Amino acid sequence: MAGLLLIALFAGGLGVGQLLGLPTPWNFDGVRASDAQVLHRSPPTQVAIPTIDVRAPVVGVGRANDGSIATPSIDAPDEAGWYRLGPTPGERGTAVIVGHVDTADRPAVFQKLANLKRGKLVEVTREDRRVAAFRVDSVERFPKTAFPADRVFAAGDSSHLVLVTCGGAWIGGDIGYADNIVVFATLR
Repeated sequence: MAGLLLIALFAGGLGVGQLLGLPTPWNFDGVRASDAQVLHRSPPTQVAIPTIDVRAPVVGVGRANDGSIATPSIDAPDEAGWYRLGPTPGERGTAVIVGHVDTADRPAVFQKLANLKRGKLVEVTREDRRVAAFRVDSVERFPKTAFPADRVFAAGDSSHLVLVTCGGAWIGGDIGYADNIVVFATLR
């Protein structure tokens, strides 16, 4: 009987804590309260990276004919593209945003992405008007023939953001640039 009373008091305390906005160790769905920073699904509308002067609209993109992530239209080089078949920025899992590095005659949205440094901030504004703020973990370069899909699309319990653009030497043809610049970031 005393055990049941303790369980009732503990459960009631959780309810009161949630009503008052006090921290509790667990939500009723079994998720740790520390995971509450993960946001619900809401498509991104803008990406901002202050340290490299990026403030750009975000449009949804799907898959290209070859199965890779499609990019925004080259006619809109100042737009970034969110891979709409994956999580939204701030949602549990890894959201991916891609953008061009340049066009035939001018720089594009992610022209300075390779200059981004670890620890810097990436802010993604969403349709729900919330801003998902990510801290850069690393900026890496990979040959296009060795794109790290297993890392980019890794599942997890937290929220991550990956930014992708082209880099390295210009090869031309169907390949364009030899490499991809990939930024890995974590929701802060």
